[in-house]
Amino acid sequence: MSFLRTFLNDSLIIHPPGFYIIGFETFPFISVYFIFLAFVYVVTVLFNSLVICTIVFNHCLHSPKFLAVANLAVIDVILNTCTIPGMIKMFLVNDNFVPFNLCFVQMHVYYMFVSLESYALAILAYDRLIAICFPLRHNSINTLQSMSCIVGISWLFALGVTAFATGIMTRLSFCNSVRVFSYFCDYAPVFRLACNDFTMQWSAASTLSILIQGGPCSFILLSYVSILVTVFRMKSLDNRLKALTTCIEHLILVAVFYIPLITIFTFGFYLRLIDPDQRVLSLSLASCLPPCINPIVYSLKTKEIKTRALALVRKNKIGMQLKRHDKTQK
Repeated sequence: MSFLRTFLNDSLIIHPPGFYIIGFETFPFISVYFIFLAFVYVVTVLFNSLVICTIVFNHCLHSPKFLAVANLAVIDVILNTCTIPGMIKMFLVNDNFVPFNLCFVQMHVYYMFVSLESYALAILAYDRLIAICFPLRHNSINTLQSMSCIVGISWLFALGVTAFATGIMTRLSFCNSVRVFSYFCDYAPVFRLACNDFTMQWSAASTLSILIQGGPCSFILLSYVSILVTVFRMKSLDNRLKALTTCIEHLILVAVFYIPLITIFTFGFYLRLIDPDQRVLSLSLASCLPPCINPIVYSLKTKEIKTRALALVRKNKIGMQLKRHDKTQK
């Protein structure tokens, strides 16, 4: 194999042409799993696109709450798009080679949008916190402008930290194996292939996990402690049930996203107690399922979105029928 050689701080850095993704090579009945992933991807794109179109084309939904919901839907589509099509392509074409630069682009996009998914769930918790704990000041605190700023800052922060973490990977030298045991160019499996010191990359991965998972998850838990205290102080039983219903739906999203990722990262990255095969399968499910579940469990169950989404679907259906009718008459 020919290698590209560059010099950095007077030390020789060896960059291979690319990496081979081998995470699913040992799995039996892998074709069934890829059919399932294809279904997950189609559902993700269809339902999240429906949520986005419903919010964009209805001016009455241009509010802080639905800006946060639309933000989550956009992130969901991009997160699954950066991994699932590549996995299916590897299976169909039997080509598991990823060029060096493309590997780091995929790594950056994946971790950026995993970060944004985590922050988007925290933003939804913030919206619920203001709406339930400060109902009289909700419209003055949580404005469309302030929510836009929060969403924009989360995007810039995620872009910055993941760009730094991915950028320092180019300081590693890969002179031995280029076989990545994962389902994409995963951060830890790639830096562990390096033949020079990867202490900085290990520290970056640890810090990134705290920024991606620990911080937002802690904020969500504290928010819901405050929300539950406020809910149980409400005198009206109807108001309690209404508030709890919204909170339960959001907490399902939080549990589906955080519990598998935190478990896999803690036992896999730090303790190394998870079998590599189980880690690949568990991590792929933990990453791909939440974007598929989010619009079904939370967004499309919201009364305002559900009503207008059905109206939008009917409108498009009637439009298509009218076009067909015009064509038959011509």
